[in-house]
Amino acid sequence: MNDLPATDRMLRLAYLPPWDWQHFQRFFAQRLLPGVELLDAQRYARSFRIGAVSSWFAVSPLPDEHALALTMGSDAHELTQALVLKVRRMFDLDADLERIAAHFASDALLGPLLAGHPPLRLPAAFDPFEQAVRAIVGQQITVKAAVTITRRLVERLGETLSDAPADQPQRLFPTPEALAGADLAAIGMPGKRVQTLQRFAVAVADGALQLHVEDGPEELVRRLRELPGIGPWTAEYIALRGFGAADAFPAADLGLLKAPLWGEAGISASQLQARAEAWRPFRAYAALHLWHNYSGA
Repeated sequence: MNDLPATDRMLRLAYLPPWDWQHFQRFFAQRLLPGVELLDAQRYARSFRIGAVSSWFAVSPLPDEHALALTMGSDAHELTQALVLKVRRMFDLDADLERIAAHFASDALLGPLLAGHPPLRLPAAFDPFEQAVRAIVGQQITVKAAVTITRRLVERLGETLSDAPADQPQRLFPTPEALAGADLAAIGMPGKRVQTLQRFAVAVADGALQLHVEDGPEELVRRLRELPGIGPWTAEYIALRGFGAADAFPAADLGLLKAPLWGEAGISASQLQARAEAWRPFRAYAALHLWHNYSGA
């Protein structure tokens, strides 16, 4: 799909329908990080850093068009191409939903589940490091509690964004270096989880851990699990949400195991892992529909 310039500060990001803005709006609303992100019914905005450049962008659905409007801060113009690629991945604009739905159509359980409502796209993070921090912070606590703790990290360690107007996000997410060297006493996490978070930040900061999925999500999961305190769920969730990896699958996730689809008894992680083999290479999309089945939203 072509991304056609509309003005010198706005781009039109096209996609193949269907596409559901409200699905993304609900996802971001539950996880919104004050200072870094802003959200209303028809607009999402956030700060970002790519290399040495920091700025902000905003995304809105375009009425009566199969496209999103992308606006950005003046400091971001030199990074337009890189920014567009990241935003397209974040909002899953290039997914072929018809192909994915056809892949699941013959599955005795997923087929009827998908037939009951429109296909879902995979919301992903803008910044994989930020998503990994959120996943580690969120181990064994609610989404709301994780957002509260992550907001404290931003307030302590996030830099102020220089080019942001008053109605845009004002702070940047902390860098790996800032998190690695910070005093995180009284941040609201158990000591072991603080150690896990800072070991992760150190590994990213010094290059010992490469955060990418160029060699596949399984390899990223393997690298992550070499760090103490990062188990299968955290690693798989980072691959799924941090990169939008289409075949990532956190089989130990409670929402997946307790989805009504499985009946009252649910399913074990090992059983689900085996069952999910039939859903490759789109297991992440299967997870989306199971989460939807679990939450009813």
